[in-house]
Amino acid sequence: MLAVIADSPSLARIHLADALAFANEQGIPIEVISTSELDRPDYVRNDGQRCFHCKDELFKVMENLCGARSFDAIAYGVNVDDQADFRPGQEAAKQHRVAAPLLKAGLTKKDIRELARQAGLRIWDKPASACLSSRIEFGRRVTREALEIVERGEDALRALGFRQFRVRHHGAIVRIEISREELERALNPAMAGQFTAIFKALGFQFVTLDLEGFRSGSMNPLLPAADLGRAG
Repeated sequence: MLAVIADSPSLARIHLADALAFANEQGIPIEVISTSELDRPDYVRNDGQRCFHCKDELFKVMENLCGARSFDAIAYGVNVDDQADFRPGQEAAKQHRVAAPLLKAGLTKKDIRELARQAGLRIWDKPASACLSSRIEFGRRVTREALEIVERGEDALRALGFRQFRVRHHGAIVRIEISREELERALNPAMAGQFTAIFKALGFQFVTLDLEGFRSGSMNPLLPAADLGRAG
């Protein structure tokens, strides 16, 4: 087997480094491949099908690697809980006949974390983190500059000691999501001052803290109903 991680501007450097470190700790053979989703106009446009075009690019590159190395199959980590969310990338996986062993086994995210904990893997409770492009509001073009701003903002929140968060890019406005467990720490004037300094330095005119806290896929409700329906 060979673990593969795709490197592109939409992958935060901290997550790439941690994935490679984990593979090294566990003696897992791993290879970094380059994907070029930013060269795809349909991806850069950033409509409701962005994730489809991202995964289509990923699996095409992986198919080339699979053939060159004489592997029999490609698998990815979709699980039962992912079926309840808006995930156009799953359609790309189906079209490329990518195996989904965790889904086939009926495993939820909670199950997977528990199995990882029992196996003594240090990443068992690592906060979930989608690609950086998912932080940019639908309809706003995905650019290297916007991705870099989001990454720098999230690095700054991490440096402040927050663990589960998202930096949502709405043009002149940044919407900061902090997990409800950590929200109290964020809700004070001193921390507000630090947020303001950090994100205004990154070019945002308005700095906001989302009082609903962190939630995965919070951009999805902004999509037209037609896009959501097309994904089933």
